[in-house]
Amino acid sequence: MQKKIVLFTLTLMMASTLQVNAQYTKQDSTYKRWFVGSTMFLLGNLSSVNPPNLAQLNLGYRITGKDVISLEPKTWKYAWPNGIHPLFNKSYGKPEEEFPGYVREYGLSVAYQRFLWKGLYAELNVMPSLQDFVNDKGKKIDNGFQVFNTYRVGYHVKLFKDRFFIQPSIATTHRAYHTKLPDRFKQLDDKWSKFIFGEPGFHFGFNF
Repeated sequence: MQKKIVLFTLTLMMASTLQVNAQYTKQDSTYKRWFVGSTMFLLGNLSSVNPPNLAQLNLGYRITGKDVISLEPKTWKYAWPNGIHPLFNKSYGKPEEEFPGYVREYGLSVAYQRFLWKGLYAELNVMPSLQDFVNDKGKKIDNGFQVFNTYRVGYHVKLFKDRFFIQPSIATTHRAYHTKLPDRFKQLDDKWSKFIFGEPGFHFGFNF
């Protein structure tokens, strides 16, 4: 039920952004170049079931009115394979698919956004990350490394005279590379794709 509520809310938010202000233009030299923000998925930390303990900070710079780069340090943990869609696949959350412990990741994303039409943008997000594999007794058993890519399409919505903004989006995620997982983790992870399609996103930020 919680997954359906989240999905419905994100769909409603995206639908409500169809009539909004245009993105920054080349002729407009007064817009704020820098911004700081995060993701609404921080609210997942409030869950009583498998909270991700997510922390994320987005720091961005508008090179032009249509070209944006940002750095996103983040950390979180997960106990099910990344290849299981958390909203659309019923296997997510099932005990038989759960890792014998969890994975804690520490990543730094480098993201590039290109605005295509008004607030519509495409984004490439590349995140190298370090991994700690922790068993079901809370003991770290191994280290790992992966490169996690996100290919995103979204819409930028200006709020409060462009002091704030929100960015609802849809993404495809791709585990482009990772080192070998511990055996019991690998057995479960190998069952699933390196891609997830249709992953919702919802970022927010403050311009300065």
